[in-house]
Amino acid sequence: MQLKTFFLRRAVGAALFLLSAVAAIARDESSVVAPDPGSLTEVEVTARRLDAARNGLMPETGSSLYRIDEEDLRNLPLGESTPLNEVLLRAPGVVQDSFGQLHVRGDHANLQYRINDVVIPESIALFGQSLSPRFASDINLLTGALPAQYGYRTAGVVDIHTKGSNYPDGGEIGIHAGSHGYLEADGELSGHAGDWSYYVTLGHLANNLGIENPTAANTALHDHTEQWNGFANAARVLADGARLSFIAGVSNDDFEIPDIPGRVAAYAPPGANVPRSDVLDERQHEDNRYAIVAYENASDATIHYQIALYDRVSNVHYQPDVVGDLAYTGASGDVARSNERWGMQFDASLRSNGAHVIRFGVTYNDETARTAAHTTVYPLSADGSVLYDPLALADLSRTGVRFWGLYLQDEWHPFSGVTVNYGARYDTYEGLTREDQLSPRFGVVWELDSRTTLHAGYARYFTPPATEKISSETVALFANTTGAPPSEGNDPVRSERSHYFDLGVSTKLSTALTLGLDGYFRSITDLADEGQFGPALLFAPFNYERGRIYGVESTLSWRSGGTSAYLNGAWGRATGQHIVSGQYNFGPDELQAIAAQAIPLDHDQRVTGSAGVSRTIQGIAWSLDAVGGTGLRRGYLNADHLPSYLTFNLAARKTFLVAGLGELEFSVSLVNLADRIYELRDGSGVGVGAPQWGQRRTVYLGLSRSFGR
Repeated sequence: MQLKTFFLRRAVGAALFLLSAVAAIARDESSVVAPDPGSLTEVEVTARRLDAARNGLMPETGSSLYRIDEEDLRNLPLGESTPLNEVLLRAPGVVQDSFGQLHVRGDHANLQYRINDVVIPESIALFGQSLSPRFASDINLLTGALPAQYGYRTAGVVDIHTKGSNYPDGGEIGIHAGSHGYLEADGELSGHAGDWSYYVTLGHLANNLGIENPTAANTALHDHTEQWNGFANAARVLADGARLSFIAGVSNDDFEIPDIPGRVAAYAPPGANVPRSDVLDERQHEDNRYAIVAYENASDATIHYQIALYDRVSNVHYQPDVVGDLAYTGASGDVARSNERWGMQFDASLRSNGAHVIRFGVTYNDETARTAAHTTVYPLSADGSVLYDPLALADLSRTGVRFWGLYLQDEWHPFSGVTVNYGARYDTYEGLTREDQLSPRFGVVWELDSRTTLHAGYARYFTPPATEKISSETVALFANTTGAPPSEGNDPVRSERSHYFDLGVSTKLSTALTLGLDGYFRSITDLADEGQFGPALLFAPFNYERGRIYGVESTLSWRSGGTSAYLNGAWGRATGQHIVSGQYNFGPDELQAIAAQAIPLDHDQRVTGSAGVSRTIQGIAWSLDAVGGTGLRRGYLNADHLPSYLTFNLAARKTFLVAGLGELEFSVSLVNLADRIYELRDGSGVGVGAPQWGQRRTVYLGLSRSFGR
């Protein structure tokens, strides 16, 4: 395996070198674009044409699309400093969870992230936000019955289009300060040099509310975080009308794990001095690095293609309070996980005639996951009593995964106003299991008139399991110790398979007001879910034998003059029955009850909503938005739900002209304006390990200065 990986990596390196060489050879040096205004405009026009052509590679026929543009981002409570999960929370059908998690249409995570239509392999980070909205020109959330080029992670596709060739030369520096020790500094720089364009951003964030507070108090104990992130994008328009792009990003985050006062030590040795639960020192480090090189060619009006090579490295390291974790939970584990995935993505579109557009492509991924866990536990005697003689256990594992897929589809325009997109993709997966599937896709869009559009779609989905898991060897390792799981069963995690149906309508009620309604239904085999088991704040996957998810969404948007507003709502149900993998995480009685009946999934929130309005009044840009829901599940078998919540956020910003400094933008933001106290999790429910409360009222002040723009 190592030898094969070595040669595959060398092949990728050679491909990158050849790609750069071919691009250099293809470029006619006599037609070098000089940095004068006329030539620069020509480069920008070519870049815009390539952007439009790239969008044509990724159809949305039959799916539901929610678009958040640069103006929408600026109108959020923290503007472009708003974390990406908070941005997506404003879309319909997106449910807020603890640790910054999101659930789209009743799914657990299962989001696919793309930058300029190139897949970014998911990370194993839990708390950090490795993708920042700051570098986005717009963010699209695509859900429903997706066309055939979208595979593997299919609950939603988050496609971030970056600032770049069309962004003005210059830069911006800014600072935000606020409650809970919040301090953020960031900067960005963009420009053009001949046929090159570039964009770079760098930021640092520190505060004392890095992870949701496990208590209702205004201030969390031991919850400081330090986070760095950076992003760079460079693109070169070649003389033949093609484009070579380079993208790189990095994040490096440190978190303190918040303490819960008043806990009772269940495994305190007789006479031992056990630390109080409000002074424990648990920490977690997360870092992510990714890189993309892409070559795009749309010089021929008939065919357009893009080939991209990418690599991502993700690391998580949980560091326990050695004495405290052992005393309170019976296991003190230092757990480090790493995941590296590299691969290739090729997409092409071929216009055979005016009525058909053929699209095809292939992806390949090679992934390696490593776990190094060093855990201290107490052994148990034959009668089950604790023997207070610490036992150190080491578990080192390495998992290799490979999967590839190919697709072919046809976009057909049989009649005026009707678009049909049909095709299929084939995926094969070799890792935790060995599986494959042929997945048909079908979508249709019917423009009834200039105001109203109907869409419908069907998709067969194949979702491989998350590579990070606890192996069967780990379960056996902890037998007869205080770290033993509730059960012994550990069937391998399987790929999820589902049938997805989607039907929706969008209509313009007036020139300013647009209404959208959408319904969906999923029938699922081996429904994938994840839970937090044990003291370490890391997730482990498992499967329900079958599941069913369905719901409806609505969106209402208004844009007129200087006013914009939106109102989104969703109702849904998500159920699963019979846990068939990772059974060791559940007690025997719980497993038996879930096998006998379908239960709500822990992230099933029946009603979710968001709303917002923004308007500029006398030079001050005001925005008010709200997010709410009826509460996630809790209790035995997820039979109950937490209380409903509704929070409001207010922001204002204004630009001032200051002598000697130029234009400065000042902003003030209030998150959770009414200081609503609400609970996201209470620590109960299937796969739920810790209580989490929503963010209390927080005040932010911001100051930024642009230069060269």
